[in-house]
Amino acid sequence: MTALLETKGLTIRFGGLTAVDDFNFVITPGELCGLIGPNGAGKTTVFNMLTGVYLPTAGTVHFDGARINGKSPAQVAALGVSRTFQNIRLFDELSVLENAMTGAHRHAKINLFDSLLRTPRHYREEQRQRDKAYRLLEFMGLEDRAGLTARQLPYGHRRKLEIARALATEPKLICLDEPAAGMNTLEKGELSILIRRIRDELGVTVLLIEHDMKLVMGICERIQVLDYGKTIAMGTPREIQNNPKVIEAYLGGE
Repeated sequence: MTALLETKGLTIRFGGLTAVDDFNFVITPGELCGLIGPNGAGKTTVFNMLTGVYLPTAGTVHFDGARINGKSPAQVAALGVSRTFQNIRLFDELSVLENAMTGAHRHAKINLFDSLLRTPRHYREEQRQRDKAYRLLEFMGLEDRAGLTARQLPYGHRRKLEIARALATEPKLICLDEPAAGMNTLEKGELSILIRRIRDELGVTVLLIEHDMKLVMGICERIQVLDYGKTIAMGTPREIQNNPKVIEAYLGGE
């Protein structure tokens, strides 16, 4: 199957430090893949290069057949790559529904004239975005909290809202950066089900960074492991669990 996203020789240096070195990765449409590694392995740096936050020092990123390294985050998002962040980034004073709607604006079918004059098309488009955002809140189980401000949500629901906002951009690929961070056991179980549903019901390809090994091994079909910016293993969850290099990276050889 043709790759949805492919990197070749992806490398980035900050001064004399090589944060990611010769990273080669492929994900095909409909996959649910994991990118794991110890703290400081370079996982989020990879996400930043994939989504236009960082410009690679060397190598290429192709998405859906087009080279995207060198494009801005907005341009990458417009092509169909969305992401969440380790540190939740919501508009705390906006409502839950309004936060979800901010992701839908990328597909707005109005121009500046419509917005300034509040034309009928403006109001139709606003309602379309509102309906779309509400359906995503229903998908996330947040519809009963739509009128609350984001600040009023408990932590686990804030995580879900950030995912809903990312999905509102209608991505082909969503990159989830440690979505289970700070969640309790029950919330992690719900998140596992939710991530599978994003792939299975919404048809969105998923690339996941996560430290919770039970979650990763339970839902990912294929996993790639980074250590000190280099790939040390790739394979199925069973292969990764039994890989001596992975065990050493996580346990320090103990």
